[in-house]
Amino acid sequence: MRLSLLLLGCIACHAATLLILEKGVSALAFYSTNGQVIATVPVGQHPHELVFSADRKLLYTSDNGTMRIEHPGQGGNSLSVIDLASRRKIADIPLGNFRRPHGMDLDPETGHLVVTTESPDQLILVDTKSRGIIRTFETKGKTSHMVTFGPGAKWAYVSNSTSNTISAIRLKTGEVKIIPTAKRPEGSVLSKDGKELYVCNRDESMISVISTESDSQVAIIRTGAGPVRIALTPDGSRLIYALMQDKKIGIADPKARKQLDYILLPASPVSLHLSPDGTRAFASAEEQDTVYVVDLKSRHIEKEIKTPPGAGPDPVVEIP
Repeated sequence: MRLSLLLLGCIACHAATLLILEKGVSALAFYSTNGQVIATVPVGQHPHELVFSADRKLLYTSDNGTMRIEHPGQGGNSLSVIDLASRRKIADIPLGNFRRPHGMDLDPETGHLVVTTESPDQLILVDTKSRGIIRTFETKGKTSHMVTFGPGAKWAYVSNSTSNTISAIRLKTGEVKIIPTAKRPEGSVLSKDGKELYVCNRDESMISVISTESDSQVAIIRTGAGPVRIALTPDGSRLIYALMQDKKIGIADPKARKQLDYILLPASPVSLHLSPDGTRAFASAEEQDTVYVVDLKSRHIEKEIKTPPGAGPDPVVEIP
């Protein structure tokens, strides 16, 4: 009996679902952890990023309308709202003249969502209850790409990929501070204490360390080639990031400002997310239609999940 209960507990602890945003086929797919498709939900054209609602009952996708940042075209102008329990899209959030939405972050206190758009370069503040725009902000940068809330969601930090800057935008007043970084800033993550922002610089093999108190770059962390997306372990002790050009996942100590280790992948990762407990990383190889599930303790690939041809998987998150 005791053994049976232990086995049931073990099974329960792995009974999770992976949400894979399939950019190439414009869908959010639900997968079991053994790689089986459970459900597929159509969303807007070529979605790039996703974020949970504060209660984790809904998911929002940024429906960019183009496959890559370098591709021309006016792109889309809406966000999709997916109900996770029923596994269906329940609404669109229209963005009007603001097109090519990309990065997103959510303030759990207010439920407000910040969204970057690339045409024009703007930051959009969205009320997820009314599903309407509250305010828009000029980023004063070029190709506004990813965004992360600062401490208390008073400021938002936007990566401007082709002007090599971060826009620190004060949401109450619209004040913008421009922070120079290295070449092609992309994904970013906030430290546990909110005092530092870690920004991937794709074309200069480094992570910029931005002080949220002085709004300036105060240090760098040298990495392998092509850091694009980044996460922080739940205890705040390690940075985990996708190295697109090196075909690796990098691991760094944010306090020591040093890369500690890396994990080789068979192909180039375009995304990086962690499991809620921080023990596994999920990285997608878009061109190979493959998601790598990586055990961070043993430093090996636990599983490869194959998505349909042309699916172009990008961000992957896990839900219980």
